[in-house]
Amino acid sequence: LNPKLEVGQVIDSLNGVYVYYNGGVSHTAGRNLALDGYNIGIKYQCVEFVKRYYYQYYKHKMPDSYGNAKDFFDDTLSDSSYNTKRALTQYTNNSITKPQVGDLIIFGATTWNKYGHVAIIAQTSKDSITIIQQNGGPFAQSRISIPVVFDNNKWSIQKNNTLGWLRKE
Repeated sequence: LNPKLEVGQVIDSLNGVYVYYNGGVSHTAGRNLALDGYNIGIKYQCVEFVKRYYYQYYKHKMPDSYGNAKDFFDDTLSDSSYNTKRALTQYTNNSITKPQVGDLIIFGATTWNKYGHVAIIAQTSKDSITIIQQNGGPFAQSRISIPVVFDNNKWSIQKNNTLGWLRKE
């Protein structure tokens, strides 16, 4: 664990919604429920941050309020399809649609993390995106920049295991 931070400590924010430090990636601290009973997620996990952000900033509730980060992306859908479990439009990595600020970016499972990861695009430029994340790891930054390439009329986020992004239309 990072000795400079405490679990539950605010480390960043986006539009007034806080990012909290989680310690070890697999650490859990109980379930976060909204006052109306909506399941936001396990405290300080990546899923909890993105769902809390969408709930507070967009007033958005996902019809399926459960699942791991990788489960946000439905690999049976084609590019630009509506993801009914999340009530968001889904774009595959290598899409005709450019990622934009506010999109959820979903990363698939890895050898080190079988649950995947989800973050929010906080900034875009011509050739990169900056994501804001919760629980990227004990020493991970809350914001990281990732290259984006436009080739053959399609946008591709240049990070291994990127599945795609979701957008509230």
